[in-house]
Amino acid sequence: METAAEENTEQSQERKGCFECCIKCLGGVPYASLVATILCFSGVALFCGCGHVALAGTVAILEQHFSTNTSDHALLSEVIQLMQYVIYGIASFFFLYGIILLAEGFYTTSAVKELHGEFKTTACGRCISGMFVFLTYVLGVAWLGVFGFSAVPVFMFYNIWSTCEVIKSPQTNGTAGVEQICVDIRQYGIIPWNAFPGRICGSALENICNTSEFYMSYHLFIVACAGAGATVIALLIYMMATTYNYAVLKFKSREDCCTKF
Repeated sequence: METAAEENTEQSQERKGCFECCIKCLGGVPYASLVATILCFSGVALFCGCGHVALAGTVAILEQHFSTNTSDHALLSEVIQLMQYVIYGIASFFFLYGIILLAEGFYTTSAVKELHGEFKTTACGRCISGMFVFLTYVLGVAWLGVFGFSAVPVFMFYNIWSTCEVIKSPQTNGTAGVEQICVDIRQYGIIPWNAFPGRICGSALENICNTSEFYMSYHLFIVACAGAGATVIALLIYMMATTYNYAVLKFKSREDCCTKF
């Protein structure tokens, strides 16, 4: 009887130890950094993937309808090709940077909560945390610009789409005024003013809006813009998490520190 009771006691203590260990491990998970990493990966993937395909579709629409002379949009084609290569670099960089920030979040969270014994930190560790805070702030400001820039093609495609909706409306459909409703892509500055034809009107414009290239590019630009917005939100979460962890590490590294957060 005593042996069975001792075995039950040992099993209960072992279960209790496993439970406490699991709780301790879960306490060291940087949930804010984890959410930000998932959001950052998703946003960057949407922005890079959809943006790359949408840019290719935009070039096809320009070449087929708005600028039949290759020399008129040669510069634009080179810029778009360069932007596609930049997209590859952005995707690679943020994949690595997200993993590094997540690892840094695990380190600082464990240090802040003192999960592994007595709290210890070094000047080098605090310097690295401060560097990530500064770099994340810089990237956040840069991605605000990217988010704003990604809204420009959405605005342009929306104007073309809304013009097509006016042409399709019962008030104008079948009337002589339809051919006077036009879109001049040259006013956006993406092709020169001497580009031919540059301006599409009436039924020809409606046919462009009915093409799969236009439909696909328009919606992909919207998704790419949403991905850029999600990345901005992820970087804001990173900012708050890294700034808080750095401030706590800085405070707890003081010799006269006697307060625990």
